[in-house]
Amino acid sequence: MTTPARMPASVSRPNMVAIGTVVWLASELMFFAALFAMYFTLRSVNPEVWKADTQLLNIPFAAANTTILVLSSVTAQLGVFAAERGDVKRMRRWFVITFFMGAFFVAGQVYEYALLVSEGLTLRSSAFGSAFFITTGFHALHVTGGLIAFLFVLGRSYVSPRFTHGMATSAVVTSYYWHFVDVVWVGLFTAIYLVQ
Repeated sequence: MTTPARMPASVSRPNMVAIGTVVWLASELMFFAALFAMYFTLRSVNPEVWKADTQLLNIPFAAANTTILVLSSVTAQLGVFAAERGDVKRMRRWFVITFFMGAFFVAGQVYEYALLVSEGLTLRSSAFGSAFFITTGFHALHVTGGLIAFLFVLGRSYVSPRFTHGMATSAVVTSYYWHFVDVVWVGLFTAIYLVQ
């Protein structure tokens, strides 16, 4: 019987936190795929409702809000680059900017919801209202989860006496999640606001 050859010392295992995050994001992708399927199914059987209700959407406002969220991916990535260099001060600066941009996006969605409700579009008013509020609402919850993750990374960087590899990994996987949420929103924005 032969014994298995040993791996050279220079070979390292993949980062399990990063792999776990990617696997989890794959499951989240399936969740959002189901929401997209619901949206397009309801739209295909209610074309007259979609034609009427999409007129209530404020596309320029939503486009500006979308731009803010997309740019927050840039600031998040700049924070990751700083974390990978061990530059905790710059990482904090970029992550704080990202946090405020994400919070501004969520506030913009709440403002848009209030306007739409005042015009009679609610979760129960029509198939479009249900699809709109469910898809965008779940996305807003995911953005809020990302904001909490940024607060966790920032808080940990202030509490710890030194910036560790584990903290840099947390910054990286938080950015994975944030980029995922941004890409999902670009898909939602395109489907809901542009493809009418």
